Amino acid sequence: MTLLNRMRVEGDSAAWREFTYRYGALVRAVARRNGLQAADADDVLQNVLIGLSKALPHFCYDPLRARFRTFLQCIVQRVIYQRFRQKKAGGAIQLINDLQGDDPADTIWEAEWRQYHLRRAMEAIDVEFTTRDRTAFTMYIGSKKPAAETAETLGISVDQVYQAKSRIMKRLEELIAMQIKEEG
Repeated sequence: MTLLNRMRVEGDSAAWREFTYRYGALVRAVARRNGLQAADADDVLQNVLIGLSKALPHFCYDPLRARFRTFLQCIVQRVIYQRFRQKKAGGAIQLINDLQGDDPADTIWEAEWRQYHLRRAMEAIDVEFTTRDRTAFTMYIGSKKPAAETAETLGISVDQVYQAKSRIMKRLEELIAMQIKEEG
């Protein structure tokens, strides 16, 4: 049973906690990147949860019409827009967005969505790989240190740096694909 279906079941507070655990940081980050203060970002999350609780009993999610992330993005952006309207800034912001052509909210959402999935996958990587492999990966990929410098710092071969990078990248791809599939 998907998380959305579990949330539809009245009284399934574990599903709501799981949703908040999984997506709370994402919703807050998108709100913050849209210019809201931390307290307003918390309010956005609460309003997203309230909106979902009202909509889910009558909602039938169809992954053929839209992916879960599109569904969630629409809800979050609507709540953020309402928050700006409450602060009397929504009209000007919408006008600026319309004039710019590309919607910056879409760009912010996509960036935060990718970061969200990467953070979740990295949590699993922390458990599945050795400290040495994770450090080699972080130095080589994250800090963009040359493989030779990474190897020398860690006292391993350059080949081991490449192997760690390859294994972790492959696993990250698998984990992110599983997360997206799990969402429906």
